[in-house]
Amino acid sequence: MSNVCAEKWRLKTRNDNKGWKKWGPYLTERQWGTVREDYSSGGDAWNTISHDMARAKAYRWGEEGIGGISDNKQYICFALAFWNHKDHILKERLFGLTGNESNHGEDVKELYYYQDSTPTHSYMKMLYKYPQDVFPYEKLIQESRMRSRLEPEYELLDTGVFDEDEYFDISMEYSKVDEQDILIKITAHNRSDKDAPLTLLPTVWFRNTWCWGYEKFQYKPMLSGVSNSLIEIDHNVVGHFKLYCENADELLFCDNETNYQRLYGVANPTPFCKDGINNYIVDGDKAGVNPNMFGTKASARYSKMVKAGESVSIRLRFSDHSITEPFGGFEDNFDKRIREANHFYEELQKDVVDPELKSIQRQAYAGMLWTKQWYYYNVNEWIVGDPSMPKPNDNRKYGRNSGWRHMYAANIISMPDKWEYPWFAAWDLAFHTLPLARLDPDFAKRQLAVILREYYMHPNGQIPAYEWSFSDVNPPVHAWATWKVYEIDKEINGKGDVSFLERIFHKLLLNFTWWVNLKDEGGNNIFGGGFLGMDNIGVFDRSATLPTGGRLEQADGTGWMAMYSLNMLRIACEIATERPVYQDMASKFFEHFLHIAGAMQSLGGDKINLWDEEDQFYYDMLHKTDGSTMLLKIRSMVGLIPIFAVEVLTPEMLEKLPDFKRRVEWVLNNRPDLAGLISRWYEAGKGESRLLSILRGHRMKMIMKRMFDETEFLSDFGIRSLSKFHKDNPYEFKLDGGVLRVDYTPAESTGSMFGGNSNWRGPIWMPMNYLLIDSLLKFSQYYGTEYEVEYPTNSGQMVSIRDAAMSISERLIRLFTTNAEGERPVYEKYKKQQNDPHFKDLMLFYEYFDGDTGKGLGASHQTGWTGLVAELILSVSMINKSEVKELV
Repeated sequence: MSNVCAEKWRLKTRNDNKGWKKWGPYLTERQWGTVREDYSSGGDAWNTISHDMARAKAYRWGEEGIGGISDNKQYICFALAFWNHKDHILKERLFGLTGNESNHGEDVKELYYYQDSTPTHSYMKMLYKYPQDVFPYEKLIQESRMRSRLEPEYELLDTGVFDEDEYFDISMEYSKVDEQDILIKITAHNRSDKDAPLTLLPTVWFRNTWCWGYEKFQYKPMLSGVSNSLIEIDHNVVGHFKLYCENADELLFCDNETNYQRLYGVANPTPFCKDGINNYIVDGDKAGVNPNMFGTKASARYSKMVKAGESVSIRLRFSDHSITEPFGGFEDNFDKRIREANHFYEELQKDVVDPELKSIQRQAYAGMLWTKQWYYYNVNEWIVGDPSMPKPNDNRKYGRNSGWRHMYAANIISMPDKWEYPWFAAWDLAFHTLPLARLDPDFAKRQLAVILREYYMHPNGQIPAYEWSFSDVNPPVHAWATWKVYEIDKEINGKGDVSFLERIFHKLLLNFTWWVNLKDEGGNNIFGGGFLGMDNIGVFDRSATLPTGGRLEQADGTGWMAMYSLNMLRIACEIATERPVYQDMASKFFEHFLHIAGAMQSLGGDKINLWDEEDQFYYDMLHKTDGSTMLLKIRSMVGLIPIFAVEVLTPEMLEKLPDFKRRVEWVLNNRPDLAGLISRWYEAGKGESRLLSILRGHRMKMIMKRMFDETEFLSDFGIRSLSKFHKDNPYEFKLDGGVLRVDYTPAESTGSMFGGNSNWRGPIWMPMNYLLIDSLLKFSQYYGTEYEVEYPTNSGQMVSIRDAAMSISERLIRLFTTNAEGERPVYEKYKKQQNDPHFKDLMLFYEYFDGDTGKGLGASHQTGWTGLVAELILSVSMINKSEVKELV
């Protein structure tokens, strides 16, 4: 087998999370402060288990660690802990602030980077930056508490702890010899000009399954030590393993059990609690570690004095079999897996020429792969409680997620961010699947399938939104993602997986029906849906009961549903090429789209009109209790979303589907009111194409004119979520003698709506930009390159729609690339990240970006949907390459 095919061969051996993917980075980075671990009476997840409590509390639903791995059901976990000989605790878990502690919501306060990974995790690399001075825990908490929502977040770099380069770069690398034989290398570089002590503690432990009172989990697994070089691992489900620890100073054992004495002032059932190793290393307390060298948590201690400017390395091997010379050929295996990883990405990136873009793209892919997580949440058990534990408060029966008792999640899922969002978010996940499909099409397809399974999707057809409230409503983007993943998979493998389309299509039918039945309150094909994932986009919380009474009809909800209809139509057409009976379903969604589009075009006189002729823009409409209506004239992403509803029916497609073609022609001939919604374009030699879109002609031009206006939506770094028009013209809504206000806020949220940890009043969001670009390319497919628009607006420059779409893509990529001054907009003021050779080429893929400066905001490791930049880099590179080829 040639090296170039090695990783692809591993991917083909099986398409589930077993085999070569049995072990991976499935450990979350934060289990404390999550809903799953919250058994409080009032649902106070952030304070039920705090960061300070976490080292002494045994978790019920999962485990956490730094740079860790686990098996695919998280029975056995491995991660790294460190101590700089100054901190009051080990660095066992990443530190951050809860929503109550920070001025802009939950926020990790660490510096770490995902540097590389293959899809099977045959090779992985992550970097953690660890200060040599006392980690500024209290300083971060106190300063953040003092800051208002009008001030920026206080970050770790702001504390000055890295100013003198007194820190360690700790590199964590994994290389698989085989499916269950993993080499581990930890290398610590001292970046200061002084020698500095460092203790490294590679740690293995079992998820606690035995304390909760279930008969099938009465068995307690065992770790036991041999000398100072071997930890024997015995688990009745996963099997027997050995962790070889080369030249460890000593092996330390305790139990993954709660320290009840420390947390609750009651006696412990075991003297060797979860924090025993921490107390031994930091305080010299030997009472918490088992002198007989067995338990359910164990660390190998390596205490080093790292010379100035130099590095030290330690080596371990985790294997399911005995090895006479466990470290023989160690470096050779690493070299081989790194070569294979490079060859895999060389093939994937063959159309990307620029070395900087290749580096950005590969780090984006690394983040996508590292943020896989085993997610476990049995809602019924969580509500009822466990047999051997105190019974939860009765409020739980009627509180958060109480309507989702059917839900039983225990899967490897792509997370938005394993610290700030250590739980799946349904619409985030849909966007994740596109870059994941480039890496591992089967994994991407499984992600879409699992979220629609009967143990996730509600019996009424609703898709669970996210852990804090499964009943919230996210935009219906899963049909769109399904089609995009199908196309990428077909491009890679040469054949489309129609069975995958059909499987997903049936589940999406249930969800589509839920939308039609529950979110079209007026029965007029104009939809609501609540906040639809865009937390504070409106003048008030669109998910809550309106303070005015009445109801909202939403331009974005309706636009999403028109898009959903067209996505389902396109999928049905594709399935129908092999299974002709699906032409009936294509016709069904064709009619759905026409009725929604007709409603938005105000056909029939009595329809709701969300289009404002004065402003030439779409707005939400408020229906008041007295029967009157008013448009909420906020120029936001809400009014751009109707552009997403676009599909082109080509003559070639229609010829393959004669029944569907007849239905289209019948509408054109017999329903002139609806026929006017279908643009027809005749191309010599090819016949007629049909454009299905809410926006055609004048409205399309006016939306694009506003979107391409640099004084409104178009930023140097993509499309803003709120027009800059509102900087000098804030929208005001008078209510009960007061005024609710929406103004242009390009950075973090200045209000508390939805917790204030994200902002849709001006920043740039990668997923929405990606959808806009995708839609523009569909318009370009229909109109061709000869049809031109002014871009930017008022510039006098005319370009094709495709070129405008590519320009927006380039602006988004510009967030991460170095400018003329050698700086990356994403890092803005932080000179360390801009200029320091040990920082400047390390990428963080933030949740969203400042609408003026491009500064990264929100979750710093939101590699999920911001990982879409990898797709943008690929598409821009391919188009540029094809244009060069045409010129030649």
